[in-house]
Amino acid sequence: MMVAGHLQEKKGLFYIVLNCKDDQGKRKPKWIPTGLTVKGNKKKAEGMLLIARQNFDQAADVKQEQVKKTATNEEHTDEEQILFSDFMLNWLEIMRHSVELITFISYTNAVKGRVAPYFREKGVMLHELKAQHIQDFYQHELQVRGVSANTVIHYHANIRKALQYAVKTELIGSNPADLVERPKKNVFVANFYNANEMNQLFENIKGLNIELGVILAAFYGLRRSEVVGLKWSAIDLKNRTITIKHTVTSGSLDGKLITIEKDRTKNKASRRTLPLVDAFYELLVSLKHQQEADRAICKGSYCMDYLDYIYLDTIGKRIKPNFITQNFPIVLKKLGLRRIRFHDLRHSCASLLLANGVGMKEIQEWLGHSDYSTTANTYSHLEYSAKISSAQAMSECLYTFKHSDMKKGL
Repeated sequence: MMVAGHLQEKKGLFYIVLNCKDDQGKRKPKWIPTGLTVKGNKKKAEGMLLIARQNFDQAADVKQEQVKKTATNEEHTDEEQILFSDFMLNWLEIMRHSVELITFISYTNAVKGRVAPYFREKGVMLHELKAQHIQDFYQHELQVRGVSANTVIHYHANIRKALQYAVKTELIGSNPADLVERPKKNVFVANFYNANEMNQLFENIKGLNIELGVILAAFYGLRRSEVVGLKWSAIDLKNRTITIKHTVTSGSLDGKLITIEKDRTKNKASRRTLPLVDAFYELLVSLKHQQEADRAICKGSYCMDYLDYIYLDTIGKRIKPNFITQNFPIVLKKLGLRRIRFHDLRHSCASLLLANGVGMKEIQEWLGHSDYSTTANTYSHLEYSAKISSAQAMSECLYTFKHSDMKKGL
């Protein structure tokens, strides 16, 4: 006979309460945390309750609970008996509807890919978790697996945020992640093409399916998501402008590739309007004619789902974000050009603007950075022309000062 049970609300969360009995036949309810918030999760919690009732072996569970109780000197309640790895997975489900999908994908890859498996193998309970456990995990990732410091910092952000939630819901008294020493962030140095390399690239990609992506990234400094997300409605032919306002990203969630379309950019500053230069205007006109020709040739086989988008293949399907980054290095190798990442074209755009006397503030607006410091920190080492001008100005100043002193001496 399946054990009886019900859902109980506590501190804004659902708990499963199973109506168990001890060896003497006395009622001894078992509390199981679902990790689900009450709002909007009732059906899911009911499903978890049914599974818990079906899979519950009362006799074995009573014995297990007696062993746990003896080992912990009755210090912790049933609702606290949860592995840290399980808690992290429960926290993920809570985050599913609290953050952007692309952010949730990032959380999932970190937690399911590395954090939960490591701590499950260690068997660390949530209430037993210490700063040293977390520190050991970071050292293992850095020294054994050889991941970057930035990756570990990403793990730390997930763990700390999850434990902060555990503190908030009174599952633990304090956050052990606050006592952990994070590794120092890797210093990022942008890679870029110079003007000659850019011109050589432009000359050799004409007619290739990656041409549009390269031009948008190198000339306008667009991100990959902005390149793929560009629509015909963003082009104002009358005023000759291009407005960056729609993005398309992708990510793998539980082994399935998901495409995310947004009628907004990465941040407010990323929504920007740029001038439509003649060369790009001509390319757009050519693309429009080509798409009309492709549609006429393919007829009923032509994909009608993405007519609003500019970057399509010959059968009308929108170019995938991964296609660009995967094929760009292949194209460079075939052309015999120096290998850089597709995103480095954006850095190349900034470096050429700097070399031609454009100021950091203007570059920030051109690239759509949310704050000035991002631009300055990324490209300050490239601002060589400005340093030459400063050196020249100082030299002239000192020269005048020196000769002025000489005249006074005479």
